[in-house]
Amino acid sequence: MINQDTVELIPIDDAAERVRQEMETAMSGSPSSVREYMRYLSGSHGKFIRALSVLSCADNGEGFVPPDAVRLAAAVEILHLATLVHDDVIDEADLRRGAVTLQKKYGKHTAVVCGDYLFCLALRQVSLVEDRKDYLDLEFPDYMGRVCLGELYETQNHFNFDLTVSRYLRIIDGKTAALFEASFYAGALVSRQPKKELKKYKKLGRYAGMIFQLTDDCIDFEAPEQLAQKPVQSDYEQGVVTLPLIFTFHQDASCKKKAEEHCLTHSEIDSAVRCEGGLKYTHGISEKYYNKALKILASLDAAQKKKDRLKSILDKAFRGLQPESHSSFAALSCGPVEK
Repeated sequence: MINQDTVELIPIDDAAERVRQEMETAMSGSPSSVREYMRYLSGSHGKFIRALSVLSCADNGEGFVPPDAVRLAAAVEILHLATLVHDDVIDEADLRRGAVTLQKKYGKHTAVVCGDYLFCLALRQVSLVEDRKDYLDLEFPDYMGRVCLGELYETQNHFNFDLTVSRYLRIIDGKTAALFEASFYAGALVSRQPKKELKKYKKLGRYAGMIFQLTDDCIDFEAPEQLAQKPVQSDYEQGVVTLPLIFTFHQDASCKKKAEEHCLTHSEIDSAVRCEGGLKYTHGISEKYYNKALKILASLDAAQKKKDRLKSILDKAFRGLQPESHSSFAALSCGPVEK
């Protein structure tokens, strides 16, 4: 095991830029056959909310993180980027964060292979941690498996207008929440938290991921495309039945029937989810997870500054595109919350 007392710690306010540099180094150092595509993707960084989660949980209580936290944060972001590349292929998306997607620019086959390569790159990044015990304890491949299975279950339920609330929550528990859980767990692990605390961080990360996805479900109906920087009301077009629609179909059988007959227009969907309370219901479920997360956060054995950073991440997930407070740590990233 690495002696933590001899490790040169990094100020947390500098760590996010270190993560970007780590990702840039990893991607630009790729073989020549994929280097052009990696360069193109290197400009696709989002809000770094998962990386910030790793760094916040890795805070030693005095505003410093170990170098392994930077490596793991970069791995998590590379893995997230891989899922986005594959998502764009599945959805046949033309735009991502206002830019042309890899699959649109270079073709689906190239995008699929590049997504696979990014998965491998993420695993390699994790293997670079200096403390091998952290590498083994993190069980990163298991989290990758949960993310992939969540994506698969979502695909298997495309155009399933009988999807239940509980089944949908299980889907996003893997698709989105698993990577948030891994982020919080990774940070807590390198900060040498005791087992009891580690369990709290894992649960806190899971709740953050659930909040994030439920908020994103609402953004698909609430935000104009210019603000969201992606096509809105696109989930339904791709056959993805999210919680606002699940609740709406339960309330309005005629709306569900029109969906099954593929004759439900954008304006009708928008009107239905608002009138039938689909958005209100989804925000309510998100708020329940948010309140549970706040209780866990209050119970953490951590410095107040660290708790404040973690709360800012929960707030970011909960508020989505709404205005947020501007702490110095929150200002490390910019742009709307990305899917």
